[in-house]
Amino acid sequence: MTGPEVACVGETMVVLAPAAPTPLEHADRLAVGVGGAESNVAMGLARLGHRAAWVSRVGDDPFGRRVLREVAAAGVDTTLVTVDPAAPTGVYLKDPGPDGTRVHYHRAGSAASRLTARALDDPRLAGVRLLHLTGITPALSRGCRDLVEHALTARPLPAARISFDVNHRPRLWPVRRAAPVLRDLADRADVVLVGLDEAAALWGVTAPFAVRALLPGPDLVVVKDGPIGATALPRTGAGVFVPALPAPVREPVGAGDAFAAGFLAGLLRGLDLPACLRLGHLTAVPALAAAGDTAPPPDPAWTARALALPDARWATLVPGAAFPADPPARETGGGHGAAEHAAGSGHGGGSTR
Repeated sequence: MTGPEVACVGETMVVLAPAAPTPLEHADRLAVGVGGAESNVAMGLARLGHRAAWVSRVGDDPFGRRVLREVAAAGVDTTLVTVDPAAPTGVYLKDPGPDGTRVHYHRAGSAASRLTARALDDPRLAGVRLLHLTGITPALSRGCRDLVEHALTARPLPAARISFDVNHRPRLWPVRRAAPVLRDLADRADVVLVGLDEAAALWGVTAPFAVRALLPGPDLVVVKDGPIGATALPRTGAGVFVPALPAPVREPVGAGDAFAAGFLAGLLRGLDLPACLRLGHLTAVPALAAAGDTAPPPDPAWTARALALPDARWATLVPGAAFPADPPARETGGGHGAAEHAAGSGHGGGSTR
């Protein structure tokens, strides 16, 4: 059996959120889902047709079984997940409000916090082309931090390129503790994804090129600027900016993971940087419109057309709508230029938060 080409390592929890869009303290009913940055990326990659595995631990409890079932249902290989009989599956709650959605964690001592560097020893990971990590994992425990440091320093999967999404979570560790650790870890990765807002909060830099100067080590740094767009900055050569698409936002949580899945899928396919950034934006669109942390990507045929658009037409693209008509051809003997149309399943939006 062919093994995974991508491995995503980190915690996934059960998510409890008000069934209606109301603050948690006033909610009468809670909807149950699952969410975790790394499994979100794995699910996004699997839905885009890549062989993705999720490496983690869950409790031997109903929530753990639900997490495994839902992640596997998206096409992700969960056979590398350990079921821990002695520690629970983590839980977090979403609290919608006028200023955005806050989250409340109940994850201390969770099964995933007991991950160690040994999680990468499984021989089934030997052929992985991409190992995806985030800055959430090192905040969970000393063993989890050792895992991330081991992956980045010892390179136990020598064939794998390592991507690192900074993903600072202030509720897990404050800026003063997180900033130097996340900068050091990010600088040892091959591909780094970071929001411009979190780079400003962590390191005081407010422009994509300043982020790149702060992280000279990676081959590629991708700076996401919410609804503005995203910039890919290779170690050598010119940076590339691609604007985001118009985005009515229902729930931003998970959209950054969807962007990461799309961008990394582009790298795996050998696409150029503008196409990778476009695929990231397109994959984020449905996640922004969904109530949960993940959503299926747009129709592949529609996506292929969007990736091939000239820059000027990309800027006018409305996700889910028919493509802008091609300019009419000059008439020659009664012939007419034909406008091509393609229906898509995008829902609007390109924020990469």
